[in-house]
Amino acid sequence: MKKNKLQVFAWILAFLPLVLIAALYSRLPDQVPMQWQFDGNVTYRAKAHLWVIGALSPFLMLMLGISPRIDPKRHNYDKFRGSYILFKMVLMLFILIMLGITLIESFCPGTVNVIMIVCIGCGLLFTVLGNMMPKFRSNWFVGIRTPWTISSEKVWLRTQRLGGRLMFGSGFVIIAAAFIPNNYARMVAILLSALTIWLIPMVCSWWWYRQSEQQP
Repeated sequence: MKKNKLQVFAWILAFLPLVLIAALYSRLPDQVPMQWQFDGNVTYRAKAHLWVIGALSPFLMLMLGISPRIDPKRHNYDKFRGSYILFKMVLMLFILIMLGITLIESFCPGTVNVIMIVCIGCGLLFTVLGNMMPKFRSNWFVGIRTPWTISSEKVWLRTQRLGGRLMFGSGFVIIAAAFIPNNYARMVAILLSALTIWLIPMVCSWWWYRQSEQQP
């Protein structure tokens, strides 16, 4: 029952962006900020582009709902269903916060230190996802998926644990970088963190799979 309530809450979060856009659309300026560069430049687009952002959350929720049904390893989702629902909630909340920044900056430009808030948001997202990843079981859609993790349950588990720790630690690095008064330093921190999270688990999963294949 609790998981069903969380699922409903995730859907509510998914539709909130559309509700907010519909409620504020007539009062929004014709051009709204859509992209913030690390050099301080802001790109504006017609406010109709907001509907694309608003539709993103329900679309992702739909895709995340379909994924377990078409995954060849669909039986594994029962082993981490709670974490999977929480993953959807966190993702929906992150998109909602990013939309909120755009709306605030549309009405009152310069109110939010966007780069700092985005860094903090990304860092928090990484720490939360890092805690979840060790709970993910082998599947084709979420977690660290390489040919070697998909091919071996043991390699999958080791890789998710490693990736979770790296993602958790990288989250704190990005949060700390948010308070550096230099946007390029923040960008470097994010890129290095992303590279660490991607490269190290990939190499380790290959190495662990190779070791398992060599064992008699």
